[in-house]
Amino acid sequence: MGEYYKKLLENNKTWVESQLALNPDFFKDLAKGQNPQLLWIGCSDSRVPANEIVGGKPGDVFVHRNIANMVVHSDMNMLSVLDYAVNVLKVKHVIVCGHYGCGGVKAAMENNSIGIIDNWIRHIKDVYRLHRNELDAVENEKERFNKFVEINVREQVLDLAKTSIVQSAWQKGQNLTLHGWVYGLNDGYVTDLNVNFSSNKDLDEVHQLYFDI
Repeated sequence: MGEYYKKLLENNKTWVESQLALNPDFFKDLAKGQNPQLLWIGCSDSRVPANEIVGGKPGDVFVHRNIANMVVHSDMNMLSVLDYAVNVLKVKHVIVCGHYGCGGVKAAMENNSIGIIDNWIRHIKDVYRLHRNELDAVENEKERFNKFVEINVREQVLDLAKTSIVQSAWQKGQNLTLHGWVYGLNDGYVTDLNVNFSSNKDLDEVHQLYFDI
């Protein structure tokens, strides 16, 4: 099977034993159910672990990850996770977390074909198109890259607020707030972009939905 694969299985056993040493009922308690307060929508990048970044334990964070932490209105995977988190788990916070040095965002700044992912990257390119003047005004390439990462997160939080799932929860009076963060690979700290939504009143009128409750 290969030494790497065998090591994974050994690591699992070691982890289980370490958790049981601290709390013999650790897994029994986990099996009873989950009650996370947070849905994390992040990048698939292996260097951005949701639980660890916020100091969470198993059961603390409900997680959805994809290339470049995108909120695409036709993505049934993301929408299904969001619906379950909001309507079943009743999370109180949703964080869209991007990260500096994101390969997906970098690819959207370039013209090289990578493969089937080109179709996904197109959504990120649309974000660049919307903010072209602001981004092209940044002469330093690294600074422009970082700015694009931040802008992309802001746009995804906005797209999250536009969903009928989130707006329906708000109209029902559910306590739900959306946030945008960027994680620094170089230092481990997150930057709060101060883009927060807790009501559809924060949206342009054209995006505000009303439901018969």
